[in-house]
Amino acid sequence: MKPFFEIAIPHKDILEGRLTQDIFAADLFQVFKGNAPEEYKNPDIFFRKTYVTNGMQNLFDVVKKRLDGEGGDAFIELITPFGGGKTHSLIALYHKAKEWNVNVVVIDGSAFDAKETTLWGEIERQLMGKIELLSGMTAPGKEKLGKVLEKFQPLLILMDEVLEYAIKASGIKVGDSNLGAQVGAFLQELTSLVPTLQRVILVITLPSSAIEHYDENAERLYQQLKKICGRTEKVFAPVQDEEVAQIVVRRLFDHIDEKSANQVIEEFLDYAVRRSILPENQKALYRQKFKKSYPFQPEVIDVLYKRWGSFPRFQRTRGVLRLLASVVHSLKDKKIPFIRLSDFDLSNPNIKGELIEHIGQEYNSVLASDITSPDSGAKKVDEQLAYSYRAYQLGTRVATTIFMYSFSGGSERGASLNEIKLSCAEPEAEGVENIIAEVIERLKNHLFYLSDHGYFFTNQPNLNRVHLTKMENIEDSRMKEEEENLLKVELSQNSRFKTYIWPERTIDIPDTTELKLVVLKDKSRIKEFTESCGAKPRVNRNTLIFLCPSEFERPDFDNWVKRKLAWQEIRTDETLNLTNEQRKKVEEEIKKAESTVKEK
Repeated sequence: MKPFFEIAIPHKDILEGRLTQDIFAADLFQVFKGNAPEEYKNPDIFFRKTYVTNGMQNLFDVVKKRLDGEGGDAFIELITPFGGGKTHSLIALYHKAKEWNVNVVVIDGSAFDAKETTLWGEIERQLMGKIELLSGMTAPGKEKLGKVLEKFQPLLILMDEVLEYAIKASGIKVGDSNLGAQVGAFLQELTSLVPTLQRVILVITLPSSAIEHYDENAERLYQQLKKICGRTEKVFAPVQDEEVAQIVVRRLFDHIDEKSANQVIEEFLDYAVRRSILPENQKALYRQKFKKSYPFQPEVIDVLYKRWGSFPRFQRTRGVLRLLASVVHSLKDKKIPFIRLSDFDLSNPNIKGELIEHIGQEYNSVLASDITSPDSGAKKVDEQLAYSYRAYQLGTRVATTIFMYSFSGGSERGASLNEIKLSCAEPEAEGVENIIAEVIERLKNHLFYLSDHGYFFTNQPNLNRVHLTKMENIEDSRMKEEEENLLKVELSQNSRFKTYIWPERTIDIPDTTELKLVVLKDKSRIKEFTESCGAKPRVNRNTLIFLCPSEFERPDFDNWVKRKLAWQEIRTDETLNLTNEQRKKVEEEIKKAESTVKEK
């Protein structure tokens, strides 16, 4: 398969690593002032990098019809989840207005100081070059407003971030009222006026849910604005979920060789169905999704947009763009046919930083411990696999996939085995998918923060981590005591011998005719005990039978003793907040250790 970089050519800013936030942060007012990045203020570049959705095209058609005096809606509200394309759509309309050679007013509530600028005064200033008729801090009324607007038909009024302005304005006293209330009155006047003007249309944005609101006052203002706008507006959703992949791909890539992309997709589908990773009856739907998302595997867009995008501060389309721009740049020299979740380099500061911001700084240490550091659990699993699989770094890639599936703003978390296989598949190395289950089992034994209850990460150490910590803290004296107790219990059952465990002096073993079992730590002292009994030569030498540990087996035995003691300490540690499943696991491990005492 061809590397994706030979099929999908990124835009210049991605290739050069210009991944600053302003590249993906649409700002309507900066476009209006001519201060925005070239990607937004230059209409040719803007539309080359913009996927025109069905909703956006419909919006163009409705606005153009109204501006041409052919009737239709006079007032449109754009409403999508946060980061879902509202401002981008307003910028598109601004450029279209210039193309259509109509007048346009741009109001961005986040750009104005409410003490210095009123919304009605700004409208007159942009149209007339000065403020005369619409001066003052109180709403001007429909008559004055109409005198200004009717002169400048055809006229498009774009209003963004009105709620933010209203929140600021509510803190400014105006007589017995406040400026926030005057904003409400003005919007009521404006929305009832524009339908009477044949070639004027108002397009306004309001947030769609409480995630963007600041406090109870903001919520009250929001409900007031919704009530005012709800009398006459038509609601448009410029972006549908199924269009996100195409928006992302268009923004990040300048050109895609569709023939080569389709060839890669078909090869992957044949492989996935043949290896039972993808059911045959899902092949057609998966092909359709993959064609929209290539060079990204469909799961990349789904997980980022639907799971990570459900975090209140993750600005869905914009957040996905920033993150994937970093991913594409980090993989530009990799010879991979498409981009999977398992390809995300979680040690990359830009990628990691974008994710950590939403789940908590404590996950820096989780990532280092389990996935990214040279001595992490995932890297250890990479090295443990058969030589033919090491090049694929399956420990790291499986762990990375699980991490990406682990988080959402809701209750959904974790990956299935098949989802992990899809994201770690190697079409040109069939058989890799067969050892994914083995890799997961190895990860369970090496990762500290992989949940005991499914394939997802948490910020709490799992039972494996608790157990290892207990093992590390077991002292040598405790090990010696346990070994001695085990020997006494096991050897006391033998009635044929008199047993002596770890004697220090030769005189501790009597020179008698009865059989004696002597347990020594060091076999080099056998001759000393055989020949002597204190200061005298030993006579009954052939009554001594020696039992000494094998040096080769000693490390394994010591580790087994530590593991056994650690499980016992976990059982008695009342400070641990273990789940019922974890307690059951502890009891199983203790039982397993006790059943192998004689063997060890």
